[in-house]
Amino acid sequence: MKKILVINPFGIGDVLFTTPVIQAVKEAYPDAYLGYWCNQRVSALLKNDPRINRIFALSRGDLKKLYHHSPMEAARKFFGLLSGIRKERFEVALDFSLDHRYSLACKILGIKKRVGFNYKKRGRFLTQKIDIDSYKDRHVVEYYLELLKFINIKAKSNKLYLFVPEADKNKARAKLRRLGVKEGDLVVGIAPGAGASWGKYASIKHWPPLKYARLAEVLSSGLRTKILILGDDSERSISDIIVSAMKNKPIDLTGKTGLEDLAALVSQLNILITNDGGPLHIAVALAKKTVSIFGPVDERVYGPYPPGPDHIVIKKELPCRPCYNSFRFQGCLSNRECIDDISVEDVLNRVKELL
Repeated sequence: MKKILVINPFGIGDVLFTTPVIQAVKEAYPDAYLGYWCNQRVSALLKNDPRINRIFALSRGDLKKLYHHSPMEAARKFFGLLSGIRKERFEVALDFSLDHRYSLACKILGIKKRVGFNYKKRGRFLTQKIDIDSYKDRHVVEYYLELLKFINIKAKSNKLYLFVPEADKNKARAKLRRLGVKEGDLVVGIAPGAGASWGKYASIKHWPPLKYARLAEVLSSGLRTKILILGDDSERSISDIIVSAMKNKPIDLTGKTGLEDLAALVSQLNILITNDGGPLHIAVALAKKTVSIFGPVDERVYGPYPPGPDHIVIKKELPCRPCYNSFRFQGCLSNRECIDDISVEDVLNRVKELL
């Protein structure tokens, strides 16, 4: 196998969950040419990965947005994408999309071996597949690694990988110095949003911002840590609540970092405190300590991976938890108790353990 295409059109965590697969492929076939078909936003996290030769950044979701803006531009980019994939003459596609349209495109483009998951009979254009009705009871990474059996590879490692160039790390250090962070300071990142892939339901995963504010106040005053608030523009209202409620003002970087900048900043943290979402998995992939708050989602399936003492998950067990099953949020039956009943002291004590 000389040319392999990896397909994952989902969010930050899902793409990082494929990095152990990429590592296993490169260890088995060091000279293999790897392509990666992902969405436009997440491509920023892959561009510096030396194991990936070419990125095709255009998902079905990206095309929908483009089409609403300009049908002609959407068509141009779509056919450009197909042309680029065809020219590479890939021999194998590892398809993590759970969507028959990606494997159909691969079939039309002449990729003979198409490996993936058969979810709700969407794997009909795959040549080899594993039947699933959801990811459950074990981590997504373990499901992903299982596909390697179809190309006769056994993974030696299950760790996540993320490559941040030294130049980007230096820029992050310089930025933090300008913002008053000195060498030797304890730097704690807080990502109070996350979960953008959930759309209108994202807030169901969010620990209350006023609790984040109280936690950050104690950490900054009592433990003399420097607090960074991290998030994108869509999370500005959350960050504003936190900042306005604090006496010791944190360094608010909400909306001021792209994904590459975010990864570089996370690489400079001592610990990240976050909800279930992409920043958590960025931190794990960069071997940073994490405290994460999980509500509707099963941390055994979507939590920090591999689990270990540097990654503490805080949760409240309820009979209705997890309420995210079979790739769908089933609705909250307990008025967010699994999130809201987690106290500031619960989180603070676990953060102290890691600090």
